Amino acid sequence: MAEDVKPTRKNLMAIEDRIQLSERGHDTLEQKRDGLIMEFMDILDQAQDVRSELNEEYETAQEKINMARAMEGDVAVRGAAAALKEHPEITTQSKNIMGVVVPQIESSRVRKNLDQRGYGLLGSSARIDEAADAYEELLETIILAAEVETAMKKILKEIETTKRRVNALEFKLLPDLYENKEYIEQKLEEQEREEIFRMKKIKNKKEEEEAEEKAAAEEAAATPADD
Repeated sequence: MAEDVKPTRKNLMAIEDRIQLSERGHDTLEQKRDGLIMEFMDILDQAQDVRSELNEEYETAQEKINMARAMEGDVAVRGAAAALKEHPEITTQSKNIMGVVVPQIESSRVRKNLDQRGYGLLGSSARIDEAADAYEELLETIILAAEVETAMKKILKEIETTKRRVNALEFKLLPDLYENKEYIEQKLEEQEREEIFRMKKIKNKKEEEEAEEKAAAEEAAATPADD
């Protein structure tokens, strides 16, 4: 409430400093919010593409594995899968997008040639190889999707946080500061008018007293002295 603020010039200067600081902060947060929204839209486009690829590759991988099971038998497919010696490795780093730390996922040993899959040329078939290729490709896309989706969620969360801070400044803090500033200015103007009025009264009273003293002196000088 503005009435809770003491109408002093010191408080007025302090509020003006807070207004200036808050306005700069508001502008900075607005720029950050707009920049994050642009980054989010770019990542959203990428996420939509990755999701589409993921669906297509999953369907392809399912078709390949079903074909391998139908042609080679479930035992042969399971045996080929169990022969894998070197499993994919996942490492995570981080990168900064306008103050938001998002993961950067790197993978290795996902794509393998025939001799790296463990089952060897004799225990393999074209159907099993095609299924393995499809699932390796699918896994790479899953890793990329995890990176993109996580980044998108983190940026979206930061956008919401920044929007709340912008709104708090725009619709709460700054209006309160403007109201307090206006209240103090009005009170100071009233005090100044009252002080001017008081000084005028003092001056008029002094001038009246001086006039009365002057008139009394002139009257005393004009009155003849008794012999």
